[in-house]
This record gives sequence, C-alpha cells and structure tokens, in this order.
Amino acid sequence: MTDVLRRGRASLAFGFFAQGVAFALLVTRIPAIQDRYGVSDTLLPVFLAAVPILAGVGSVVSERLVRRVRPSRLLRWSQPVVLLALLGVGAGDRVAVLAVALAVFGLAVGALDASMNMLGVSLQRAYGRSIMLGFHAAYSLGGILGASLAWAGAHWDLALWVSYLPVVVLLLPAALVGSRWYVDGGREGAEGAGAGEGTGGVGAGVGFKVLLPLCLVMTFAYIGDSTVSNWSAKYLQDVLGSSEQLATVPYNVYMVTTLVGRALGDFGVRRFGAVAVVRGGAVVAAGGFAVVASAPGAWVGMLGFTLLGLGLCVLVPQTFAAAGRLAAEKDGRPGASDAAVARLNVFNYVGFLIGSPLVGALGDAWSYRGAMLVPMVLVLVTVVYARSFEGQPDRYGGGHERPRTADVGRGSNGL
Repeated sequence: MTDVLRRGRASLAFGFFAQGVAFALLVTRIPAIQDRYGVSDTLLPVFLAAVPILAGVGSVVSERLVRRVRPSRLLRWSQPVVLLALLGVGAGDRVAVLAVALAVFGLAVGALDASMNMLGVSLQRAYGRSIMLGFHAAYSLGGILGASLAWAGAHWDLALWVSYLPVVVLLLPAALVGSRWYVDGGREGAEGAGAGEGTGGVGAGVGFKVLLPLCLVMTFAYIGDSTVSNWSAKYLQDVLGSSEQLATVPYNVYMVTTLVGRALGDFGVRRFGAVAVVRGGAVVAAGGFAVVASAPGAWVGMLGFTLLGLGLCVLVPQTFAAAGRLAAEKDGRPGASDAAVARLNVFNYVGFLIGSPLVGALGDAWSYRGAMLVPMVLVLVTVVYARSFEGQPDRYGGGHERPRTADVGRGSNGL
C-alpha cells in the first residue's frame, strides 16, 4: 500500500470517529433535549422522524453532487456543518430553533454518511481486502466517547451547550485538517468529467431489483439500530425504572460491543466469508431484542443491548461493501459505486424513519416490551437475504482481480 492510501485510510477513519461522537451526543441526550425545549411525548416522534427524512434528502442530493465534485470535497464541508448544527441544538431556547438545527443536522448527515461510505468502499477496493468494518469501528469508538460525555453531562447536570461546545471546538478544526488526505479511489481526471461519467451511467448498470435485497437488509438493520439509539434511554428509564444517569449507559454499552464486533469483523469476513458473518450477526441481534423485551430490570436490559451491538454491528458495513462490489461488477466506471452507495444510504434513513415512530406508536398503543419484538423479527429476515453478500472482497485472490494501486485517484489535497 502506498502512503497515499495509508493516509487516506487514517483520515477517513477519523471522519467516521468524529461523526460517531456527534451522533451519540445528540441521541443519548434526547430526554434532556425534550425537557429543555418542552417537547411533548406526542411531538417527540415527529422530531425524531424529521431528521432521517431530511438525511434521506441529503443522500439523494449527494448522488447528484458527486457527478460534479469529488466525494472527498462533499465530506470535507458536510462534517463541519453537522458539528455546528449539533451545537445549535444545545444552544437554542425555543422549539423553532430546535427545528431549524435538527433540519440542518439531518441534511448534512445525509451528505456526510453517503460521502464517507463512498470513500470507504473505494478504499476497500484499492486495498483488495475487507477493511470497511474498520471504518465503522472508528464510528463506534466515537460513539463511545460521545455517550460517555453525555453521561458526564447528565451526571453533573450540565447545560447542553456546555457539553457540546468543547467537542465542536476540538473536532471541527481537526476534521478540516484531516480532510486534506482523503482519497477518492479510482477517480482520475477533472472533477466534473470523471465524476459525472462514472455516476451518470449507474442507473443502467445497477437496477433497483439488483440492490433490493441489500436495501431491505439496510432498512431492517437501521430499524434495529434506531430502536437502540432513539429509545434505549427512554426504555431503561420509563420501562425498567433506571435513573437518568443510568439511562445513558445502554447506548454506550451498545457502542462498546459494536466497536469490538467491528474491530474483529474484517478478520471474520476474511476467514469465514461475508455470508456467514452476516447470518451470525442477524441471529445474535434477534436474541438481543428478545432479552431486552423480557428483561426484569435495567441490568438484564443492558445485557440485551450488549448482544444487539455484537449482532447488528456487521450488517451495515457489509451492506455498503456489497453494494459497491455489485456496482463495480455491473459498471466498471469509477463513479458507479458512488451512486449505488448513495442510493443504498437512503434506506439507512428509511430504517430510522420506520423504526423511531413504529416503536413509539406500538409502545403507546400496546407496550414498549412488545414493541421490541418487531425489530427482532425484521432482523431475522436478514438471514434470508444473506446470499446477496457472496463475493465480498474478503479475498481478492479468489476470483476477483485486485485493483491496482495506480488506479486509485489522488487525495483531495492533490497527493
């Protein structure tokens, strides 16, 4: 591997890390945000649903933007917007301010998630082996730090902006500096020409029917993930009777086990193959939901969230990698996988859009324990679609040609 690839991999991993911190700081303080702005339990699902809707819009727009600009440039400028929007959520004092801040956060997150995974897929192709789980492990590490900071803020009863400001001050300039070494794999020539040609032809090469199994897996995985991120704190506090401080812990536990699973996941894919890893993850995640639904107390509930982290952690990175591989096989032009990733990323937010209000509605109409059984069943359906992950780049020697290092585009700083 060249120094360009190594620097690109490290800088992209930091981008995933920064996003993990920001997102965790938002979702683990939902009860505090609700109290600060006086948002009712009826209105809260509306706010939670608005973010993934706008993020989906941001992802769709990203698919068009990368026809003219490099994904690295889109990532470079969307990440600071996410961090500033997070600060806006903590600093406002009216519901209108919260609505605007969350809207900006959602749009920017859509562009950020799409562009991060575009670069991750192209770098994995350049490396010739599974590294995608490692990027998402960095996201989980950021989530752990963010959730820990959220716990500290709740423990010391800090104002939201006091918790958020130091994080933004540190991460924003670091992300901008790190973005100098992003690598746009396979994009050569001028931005407008190369990117446009690659992305524009994807529609014919990779139809929706081909991507449909992966879209369903992505949706079900994020229904499960959104259940944890949006409802774990409220579930532990309201259903299992924990304190507000302890209610911030399940997401942290979830992120720790997600980190462990993803840190080891690339080795698992190389050793056992993507199909076996995805199937195993789905079964473990379903078991986690069963434990959460039947938990007699907070500590058993956290055991369930531990299993959820170990199971769900492998599904999303492998789904992005599979989409990139399919696009590369169907349409060999560099930008083909970018459009496939952007389209698949929309179903990330479809999962959040369905999961957040679904669990809330079922919890109000039936019970929150019963609501946990729905994502359990949906995650199990992933087992049916596991064959769609065959041919992952875990071993490029086995029937797949390893892309040449020379085919990797220059870094965003001209390297």
